[in-house]
Amino acid sequence: MLATYLIGLREGLEATLVVSILIAFLVKSDRKDRLVQVWAGVGLAIALSVFFGWLLSYTSTTLLQKYEQRELFEAVTSILAVVFVTWMIFWMRSAARTIAGELRGRLNDALAVGSIAVAVMAFLAVVREGLETSLIFYSAVQGAADNSRPLYALLAGIGSAVVIGYLMYATAVRINLSVFFTVTGALLILVAAGIGKYGVHDFQESGILPGLNNLAYDVSGVLDPSAWYTALLTGMFNITPTASVLESVAWVAYGVPVLVLFLWPARKRAAVTPEKTTPAPAPQQ
Repeated sequence: MLATYLIGLREGLEATLVVSILIAFLVKSDRKDRLVQVWAGVGLAIALSVFFGWLLSYTSTTLLQKYEQRELFEAVTSILAVVFVTWMIFWMRSAARTIAGELRGRLNDALAVGSIAVAVMAFLAVVREGLETSLIFYSAVQGAADNSRPLYALLAGIGSAVVIGYLMYATAVRINLSVFFTVTGALLILVAAGIGKYGVHDFQESGILPGLNNLAYDVSGVLDPSAWYTALLTGMFNITPTASVLESVAWVAYGVPVLVLFLWPARKRAAVTPEKTTPAPAPQQ
């Protein structure tokens, strides 16, 4: 539940910030008549994201009849989720300073085209976050006995993001987004490492990868499977009492270098100022 709440909070706040930038631009430009198109695009993006999440679940539970096919499908979606999480985290870190200006520029161009262009622009700005959320959520809850509680946690995270976004837009509340995205990004990298580990396990279950029973460790005697802290580690980071060698290698090989790269301080480029040169004296006649 904590993992899915974090996913909803992070992705929801990104989408909320995008929508608030678009709304603020229209309000300040005295183009409130275009708000309907923005909300139409946002609503369509949400509907498509929900449908995509349902399609993933329907494909796994209904369309794929063989056990190996389901495991392979879940493995592929897990790897895709890891790719999208990694791309989203690093993209947001690099684009955070320029995203507002880019969105305003695109919306200004869409206003010049017409109402449909505004709706399409709002749709495209939000649908990426929604599709990512559906894919990551589906991958994060694989193997859960009951998906209703993680779903409630995801919705709670999205609801929290909407509240935070509204407070930032309508009041004087200010949040250090740099710190927020750094902390949530680091946690999501660990969540993604767990999703990748689960993907490797599914590849082993489907017979694509060997070594399912070749365990790297077994701490079930120390880490009680029924304890709350075991459930927390398993649900948040997929740290289980037992794991195969390939699963453990995958978790460490992704989680450690990506986390270090993400937290590594950006190099500050020193401003280079050209040296002043004195003009050569004019030749004497």
